[in-house]
Amino acid sequence: MHSWPGSTYPLGATFDGNGTNFALFSEVAEKVELCLFDNRRREKRVELIDVDAYIWHAYLPQVQPGQRYGYRVHGPNDPKRGQRCNPKKLLLDPYAKAVDGELKWNQSLFGYEFGKPEKRNDADSAKSMMLGVVTNPFFDWTGDRHPRTPYASTFIYEAHVKGLTQTLPGVPDEIRGTYAGIGHPAVIDHLVKLGVTAIELMPVHQFVNDGTLQEKGLSNYWGYNTIAFFAPHNAYASTGQRGEQVQEFKAMVKALHTAGIEVILDVVYNHTAEGNHMGPTLSMRGIDNAAYYRLVDDDPQYYMDYTGTGNSLNVGHPHSLQLIMDSLRYWVLEMHVDGFRFDLASTLAREFYEVDKLSTFFELVQQDPVVSQVKLIAEPWDVGPGGYQVGNFPPQWTEWNGQYRDTVRDFWRGEPATLGEFASRFTGSADLYEHSGRRPVASINFVTAHDGFTLRDLVSYDEKHNEANGEDNRDGESHNRSSNLGVEGPTDDPEILTLRARQQRNFIATLLLSQGVPMLSHGDELGRTQQGNNNVYAQDSELSWIDWEHADQPLVEFTAAVAKLRAEHPTFRRSRFFDGRPVRQPEGGPVPDIVWLRPDGTVMAPEDWDAGFGKAIGVFLNGEGIRERDRRGERIVDRHFTILFNAHDDTVEFTIPKHEFSPEWEVLIDTAGSRADSAPIQPGETIPLEQRSLVVLRQHDPSPDEVDHSVAASLSAMVGASRDGVSAPKAEAGK
Repeated sequence: MHSWPGSTYPLGATFDGNGTNFALFSEVAEKVELCLFDNRRREKRVELIDVDAYIWHAYLPQVQPGQRYGYRVHGPNDPKRGQRCNPKKLLLDPYAKAVDGELKWNQSLFGYEFGKPEKRNDADSAKSMMLGVVTNPFFDWTGDRHPRTPYASTFIYEAHVKGLTQTLPGVPDEIRGTYAGIGHPAVIDHLVKLGVTAIELMPVHQFVNDGTLQEKGLSNYWGYNTIAFFAPHNAYASTGQRGEQVQEFKAMVKALHTAGIEVILDVVYNHTAEGNHMGPTLSMRGIDNAAYYRLVDDDPQYYMDYTGTGNSLNVGHPHSLQLIMDSLRYWVLEMHVDGFRFDLASTLAREFYEVDKLSTFFELVQQDPVVSQVKLIAEPWDVGPGGYQVGNFPPQWTEWNGQYRDTVRDFWRGEPATLGEFASRFTGSADLYEHSGRRPVASINFVTAHDGFTLRDLVSYDEKHNEANGEDNRDGESHNRSSNLGVEGPTDDPEILTLRARQQRNFIATLLLSQGVPMLSHGDELGRTQQGNNNVYAQDSELSWIDWEHADQPLVEFTAAVAKLRAEHPTFRRSRFFDGRPVRQPEGGPVPDIVWLRPDGTVMAPEDWDAGFGKAIGVFLNGEGIRERDRRGERIVDRHFTILFNAHDDTVEFTIPKHEFSPEWEVLIDTAGSRADSAPIQPGETIPLEQRSLVVLRQHDPSPDEVDHSVAASLSAMVGASRDGVSAPKAEAGK
């Protein structure tokens, strides 16, 4: 095997059309061997002679795409001092762009002997390791364009590659659960129908299935256990694992872009699958342990753990930071993704001990001409001290708003004294984001996500039911802010079924009409259930996959129609926070941009926020101050809206606001289905708002519009139970 002096950049294995350059960083290494494997998994070692600035490199002119490889690093092995090199352990390249195979869990993967952690284990791990793969970087991106949807117009759909596609009719069996499945027209058509503008994929970086889960017959379904930050997870590829997964992922992105849908990746840079001091030696631990991981200062055999997974990446080291930034750029430039959601992002701000939003990582992101231009979403917490950082990320970032989730859940389950908080969350959480110069779009609003109850389970269970996870129901969140509305789990009671269906519509309508960026968890629009399990991280089964056969089609129609309403009316997609100041109107006096209303139609006073009607409220949204250009480039002005909320378990009489807001109102949405196709409503008129329901009124325009009757029907959502009655009822024919 011929070996020429290579280049220190780029790191990883880089095919240039002729041969392949290999480059690996290790400051502690005394010797590095590149290990090449043939189709029979026979190993050939090539010593990397050249080293510059701690980067070991070589160019091999005979190595082509598809070649599998790994490294053996010779160096100090003294775990008590944080040194864990062992050439008997085959190591995965941190920059591997594709990975072949999976781990075969046994003693050889560990640097110590089971039962004797102080004794070094020199069993060779090559037969049990996954291997890096040299990839072909060339792909026909002709015609591909990033949709670059503005945040204000974005509608995010959080999805799992396998869970979304595994049972979807119309997707061929051989590509279900894969990148090709996501790119199939059956999936894309569904997303387009919903009005989704961005799909946020749960982790697709190559991850590891835990041995302890496999022993229980379970698996790491969610994928928050990354081992290679450049490689698309090989089990999600239908075409092969020798680089084909890269081509398949790119084809998926191109297909989604063609439909105008952005691709956002849920990325896990806060820790790796190597775990704590008792974990396996798979990659960075054996390459340069102290450079890649945060070690305990006064006892470096142990790892700082801000994630609850055993280790934390050392974001205070320049090469760890380079690894993260190189990975982010790679996924944007080479894989054409449009943004990232950072798991436990507070960990990345821990350059030292405390969370610091001015840490080097955030400075690098802000200055990077590539990464700074895509969507950056933080999960703004970790398990370390001071880790809950909602509202404290830099201005360039948006955040999963956990306070929105908690408040909206509390409101609709009828918790008292949440009106002020609810008003703040519904209007974009100015209290969290305005102080840093951010806009309402800084708030990524969600009611449910992968972690927790599905929407249907949120209205069907008071308690978690995680027995299938094998942890005696101790895992998962116990305080779910849910309400089963009278019966735990499935029921045949028509009243309860009707309320559950209504509550799902209430949550979806609230989410899609709030200021900020809505995020819907996959399957919530279909009435998906996990049978009360709120922690399906290890459940790769029908329990976690979407059940497309029993999809709640009326709820799909309702979701699509409300999303269309949001898309067509910039009043629900404001670029600035409300300030309560008057807005000039063509006729009459100025009216404030927002007015909060009592059920009697009068304006809320400060003392009213804690009054006895604290579960019912109305809000007037002034459309006069909202202007944007339509597809023809013409300036349009929106109409006024009034939204009435009733979270009581009784009917509440609402008085329609006075004439200056609008001479007439038309009902667009009634989640109780009582006012389908009703005549215009007059100011001062009193209407009964049924228990746990929401009504959206729009300023009436006497000039007739073309009406999409299917949309009108889905918004009306007539009373009656669908399938087993838990989800939204079917609309009446002809509406």
